[in-house]
Amino acid sequence: MGEVCNDNDNKKKRNKKPWRLVVWQICNVVMSLFFSLASYVQINDPDAGLWMVGYAVPAVLCSLIGFKPQVTETLTWRRVADLHVMISSAVISMLGWRLYTEKITQIFQQEEGREFSGLLLTAIWLLLCRHSGRAPVGMLRVSTAAAITVFPIVAWLYYYINTELRTNWPSHCKTAL
Repeated sequence: MGEVCNDNDNKKKRNKKPWRLVVWQICNVVMSLFFSLASYVQINDPDAGLWMVGYAVPAVLCSLIGFKPQVTETLTWRRVADLHVMISSAVISMLGWRLYTEKITQIFQQEEGREFSGLLLTAIWLLLCRHSGRAPVGMLRVSTAAAITVFPIVAWLYYYINTELRTNWPSHCKTAL
């Protein structure tokens, strides 16, 4: 005849997070750790304070998303993220112009190229995070986030393992980790 509705089953269904949201939160926690590590290795840089803040701000913003994805809809989070993206965009433009005018092709071999790439990564990530708490996280955002999350970690490990790629780097870039 009729089935009895089990109240515990309904609670489990309501409390279960969609897998895309879980992947999104994991990606943000991983990127928070990556940006924290990037901030830490700036300690030996001649202009360390500037770059440490440049990576620490996205690290904090990502960690907030990792624990509470709806935080992107708060005014404070949006203003801090927008300010960081705006300043980063200006610096990215200046560094990009310098790399272009000097016709530098191997950007990871030049400090400006690494700075350009790092800031570009923070700006793209924060733009990807923008308004992610407004509605359920979509497949395109999660797929993009997973790809972006994997890339810098793999690249960092590749350069860390292959020491001959770092031979021309300044000493402050070789001694951080």
